[in-house]
Amino acid sequence: MSRKKRGLKVEDVVEFFNYVLEEKPFVPVLIPLVLLLWAIERWVFSFSNWVPLAAAVWATVQYGNYQRRIIVEDLNKKWKRVILNTSVCCSPITPLEPCEWLNKLLMEVWPNYINPKLSLRFSSIVEKRLKHRKSRLIERIELQEFSLGSSPPSLGLHGTRWSTSGDQRIMRLGFDWDTTDMSILLLAKLAKPLMGTARIVINSLHIKGDLLLMPVLNGRSILYSFLSVPDVRIGVAFGSGGSQSLPATELPGVSSWLVKILTDTLVKTMVEPRRRCYSMPAVSLRKKAVGGIIYVTVVSASKLSRNGLRLSPSRRQFDRTSVEHFVDRDLQTFVEVELEQLTRRTDMKFGSNPRWNSKFNMVLHEEAGTLRFNLYECTPNNVKCDYLASCEVKVKYVEDDSTIFWAIGPDSGVIAKHAAFCGNEVEIVVPFEGVHSGELTVKLVLKEWQFSDGSHVLDNFISQNSLFGSSNFLPRTGRKVNITVVEGKDLIAKDRSGKCAPYVKLQYGKILQRTRTAHALSPLWNTKFEFDEIGGGELLMVKCYSEDTFGDDSIGSARVNLEGLVEGSVRDVWVPLEKVNSGELRLQIEAARAEGSDGSRGSTTHSNNGWLELVLLEAKDLIAADIRGTSDPYVRVQYGNLKKRTKVMYKTLNPHWNQTLEFPDDGSPLELHVKDHNALLPTSSIGDCVVEYQRLPPNQMSDKWIPLQGVKRGEIHIRITRKVPDLEKKSSLESNPSINRAHRISCEMKQTMMKFQSLIEDGNLEGLSTAMSELESLEDTQEEYMVQLETEQALLLNKIKELGQEMFDSSPSLSRRSSGV
Repeated sequence: MSRKKRGLKVEDVVEFFNYVLEEKPFVPVLIPLVLLLWAIERWVFSFSNWVPLAAAVWATVQYGNYQRRIIVEDLNKKWKRVILNTSVCCSPITPLEPCEWLNKLLMEVWPNYINPKLSLRFSSIVEKRLKHRKSRLIERIELQEFSLGSSPPSLGLHGTRWSTSGDQRIMRLGFDWDTTDMSILLLAKLAKPLMGTARIVINSLHIKGDLLLMPVLNGRSILYSFLSVPDVRIGVAFGSGGSQSLPATELPGVSSWLVKILTDTLVKTMVEPRRRCYSMPAVSLRKKAVGGIIYVTVVSASKLSRNGLRLSPSRRQFDRTSVEHFVDRDLQTFVEVELEQLTRRTDMKFGSNPRWNSKFNMVLHEEAGTLRFNLYECTPNNVKCDYLASCEVKVKYVEDDSTIFWAIGPDSGVIAKHAAFCGNEVEIVVPFEGVHSGELTVKLVLKEWQFSDGSHVLDNFISQNSLFGSSNFLPRTGRKVNITVVEGKDLIAKDRSGKCAPYVKLQYGKILQRTRTAHALSPLWNTKFEFDEIGGGELLMVKCYSEDTFGDDSIGSARVNLEGLVEGSVRDVWVPLEKVNSGELRLQIEAARAEGSDGSRGSTTHSNNGWLELVLLEAKDLIAADIRGTSDPYVRVQYGNLKKRTKVMYKTLNPHWNQTLEFPDDGSPLELHVKDHNALLPTSSIGDCVVEYQRLPPNQMSDKWIPLQGVKRGEIHIRITRKVPDLEKKSSLESNPSINRAHRISCEMKQTMMKFQSLIEDGNLEGLSTAMSELESLEDTQEEYMVQLETEQALLLNKIKELGQEMFDSSPSLSRRSSGV
């Protein structure tokens, strides 16, 4: 396309000078000054030829900037005319050139940047999904290798379409991913009748569909989803042992099973109106969130009616007016809140606009989660509740320590909220999905995010790190995890009389511990357990039971992520119980370094001249192993390779041994096995336990009751002492009161600051004055402590100088050498 040449017009010159005067206000002063200097140089005396040259260069640069601005404005006008200012009905298609450029860029950055990141992220998702959705031909499956290959997906091969839905801009583009060089290796243990093990290699994948991209929150995030269910094909090779791989048809159903898993996952997560979120924070703190605590308040619902909630899609259009004006005063509803396996339920309320104001403490185990709200109707004289409708709100951590919430809006629109800090309350009105009427109002507060580096963000802006460093730099071995089961509240009652006898079991790895049995719906245990820390993201499994004569009933369970524990910092949390409608447990979790050990099990300090003194006193509430309702208990003690046993106490469930055993202190595990003695038949186990002694101070006796594992009841009473005779004086020196006092002051100041922040949020002026006085007293204590440290430091230096002078005076060789000099 030829461009017509045009000459220099007066209007262009005037516009150019106006532009120069607008952009450079100092030009009216500068031009006379330049002319004056040029006149002096021309008629008075000659400077050089630099003045005309400088003026010409400056004018050329200004004219180039002017032309560039004209071109940019012209391009912006064309872009707005083609894309942004076009109506929805036109649905313009953008030129193919930008899409081709995008695909070329994606081809360049895919192998070394995008592929490794996506492979790492998708591998964990695929592994979890395969464990929950196993084929009937496969007993167990394990992911061994995961690579998406070198071929990226192609985007917008036929251009992109822009449209508008309300105030929301939507971009639609094609998505076509056809790769034949991916490598996903699965090791499967086959079920009967096949048996054996097999390798399943996924070597090709084809996904084709239309993507929708929706920028939200002023460009902070992008929601993306497929317009409809995409076409999915997976190529699989199958083989066993060292044999050559066979076609996928040799193992029937594997390829279709994998396609079904992938399709179901896409439908549940990113097919309209389900959307995923990609956040684009201005600042990335590069922290990995491993869990969080969120407070969910179900406030109210509105526009509820039986006709609107149960209306079929074909009749909704005709009954719109009647539904909106219909009021069900006798409608009795409640809302069930789901977060993974954690469920909570509101009270039942009447009417079309019920108000609950029910607040729940929920736990996230990852950086994102989905809150699902199910609406149920309770009918009189009917035990079963009728499901009416549901809606979802999704939560995700953003790398600038903020949180984003999004949901499906009216007419499949978008609702997105942003909480800049933890503790900020977000209120969302969400319409129920798939029905004509009804919406739910909820308030969400993300109280705390926990990170893999040991830090956590809570209550607006307090970001806490350990004063002793990050746990990323600590090895995973050689540490202990101390878990205190403090109390419980709002536990459910399994007994018809409303009573409950709860106890808690903790399982971490292969170690199982149990609290004593309490007799209240809000019990108080204060029982502390110690575990060896396990790496690899091992979860603490918590199970709560109600003791009953005919079999203990489960009243809830929970999972606790122990990643990011910091030594010297106690994590005090209320853990809501899953698979029940109410109940929480309070746990205090602390990580500690095993004394005298860097990676070994237990403490080996002074193991050459120390020993363990174990006193087996008694046991109570043992199970009956004999037909007559009694047992003949004795204890077999195993300490490393050493084995010892107590005497047998006949026909009792509450034996008293009062027997002392000694072992060399070498850090070996100490196990107690309670057995029932039989003269002819083999002995039977009536419980066992592990005694944690490695962190006991030397020469200090520990007296404790330990619950027996593997049985419903039974406890054993022991006393254990680490005898180290040579450390009686040294142990007093090793306990440093200064370090303990410094740690105590820092912990008190952190707790006071957290209390201060919460009082600011609540607007409690009286509490603020009290907290301020506490903070001032702590600062005074800190100053006194610093003065004491400086005084001790000065005294220590003087003492060192005196000792050095005494050594100098007492040494004749040093005295003669100094006198000779």
